[in-house]
Order: sequence, then C-alpha cells, then structure tokens
Amino acid sequence: MKMYAAVLLLFALVPNHSGAFVSTRPTLLRQESLIIRQSASTETTFKPILEELRDVAMKLHTREQAPKEGKAEEPKKPAEPFAPTQSDYLQFLVDSKEVYMALEDIVNGNDKLAPFRNSGLERTGALEHDINWMATEFGLERPQCGRAGTTYAEDLRHMIKSDDDIPAFVCHFYNFYFAHMAGGRMIGKQMSKLLLDGEDLEFYKWDENVNELKSRNKEAIENFASSWTREERDRCVNETPNTFKGGGSLNGYLFGGSPH
Repeated sequence: MKMYAAVLLLFALVPNHSGAFVSTRPTLLRQESLIIRQSASTETTFKPILEELRDVAMKLHTREQAPKEGKAEEPKKPAEPFAPTQSDYLQFLVDSKEVYMALEDIVNGNDKLAPFRNSGLERTGALEHDINWMATEFGLERPQCGRAGTTYAEDLRHMIKSDDDIPAFVCHFYNFYFAHMAGGRMIGKQMSKLLLDGEDLEFYKWDENVNELKSRNKEAIENFASSWTREERDRCVNETPNTFKGGGSLNGYLFGGSPH
C-alpha cells in the first residue's frame, strides 16, 4: 500500500513535501506577499501567481491529502495494490522524456519564453541516459512512447497558438517540473528499492542544490507573470486541472492506470 500511496502523491502532493503545489509560501517572496500592477488610471493588487496556483491545486487534493483544503473525491483503492515491473518503469521514463522534450522544444522555440531557457530544470539528457542504462542492465527492449506521453506532448506542442496562450503553458511548465522535484523524488526512491537494486537514476539528480534551483525558477516565474492582467492570470490558474490530468496519465504506468 505504501507504493500505491506514493504514486498517487506525485500529482496530488501532500502538505510540506511539494515545492509545486503546497508550499505555504513561495521561497522568493521575502519582502512582499502582494504584487501591485499599475496602469495610467488604475492600481490592481494581486497575490503572487504561485500562491494562486497553490490555492487551486490544493482543491484538487483529497481530504486525506489536504484535510483543510482538499475537495477532490477519494480515489478507489484496489483490493490488491498494483506492483509495477521494470518494464512499467521503463515505459514511464520513455513517456516522461517525450513530455520533457516537448517542454524544452517549446521554450527554446518561442522567444517570449526565453527567461525559462537553460533553467537547470531540463531532464531529457538525464532520461536518455537512464533509459539506455535500464534497457542494457536488465535486458529490456526500449519501448516506443506510449499513448499517455504522446498525447500530453502533442497537447503541449499545439497549446500556444498566440501570445494569449502563454500563461496556460506556464502552468504546465511550473507544475510538471516542480512536481518531479517534490513527489517525483519520493517515487524515484521507492522505485529504486523495488526495481533497481538501489540504483539512483540521473533523472532524480540535478547539477545544483535542489532548493536553490527551485527558488531561482520560482522567482523567474513570478517575474515573468508580474505584468499579467487578471485575465492572463486566470488563464494560467485555470489550466491547473489539465496539468494534473497530463501528469497523472504518465503516473498510470506505475500504478496500473495506463496501458502500454
């Protein structure tokens, strides 16, 4: 049951463990808790965008995960917890690489998203290393990307049709990367013990302190969103359920929810 619970937490993360969804206050907010957007005739006060994202995400948690704020229905637990295999995990890594590649390609191909280039969050190189290592180490055939990864990556690649769509993309960028640095690392440890003889994958390693990496990228996101109108902020925040859906479909490989 511990494995099942850990998998469910990746995109519905528990308090005090998630840098993406449930931190009480974004690290970067050292001097102020409100952003004031001024124009020639009006002054509008907004909370930091990461606080808004957190508020919406918490409502997508269950009461078990977030007793005070969770509103999502409790998922039905199987009579027998799903036991992932090495092939399941390899499929998860392959599909994850497809999504991270889409995120990186979109950021590198759109000058409006230049502040997020070379962020230190990139995962495709690490995933390629791990996929090759697992296939060789355990005599597995490298699978094609499955439906979950292909669908989510295609949705991301077709998301930005104009600048109006950028806020929605930022929601995916933030939630997908930061969920991996929180609940994703929890699952990585479980999979290492269960399937990899304790081997730690490069997917769960970064070239700098993770807390510093999160802090710097949170600040970049806040700076990027600081001039957004209420409408633009709503486009970002309202995309949150779709980030849960996309990321959750990949996690299905680890608890029986997504066929290969």
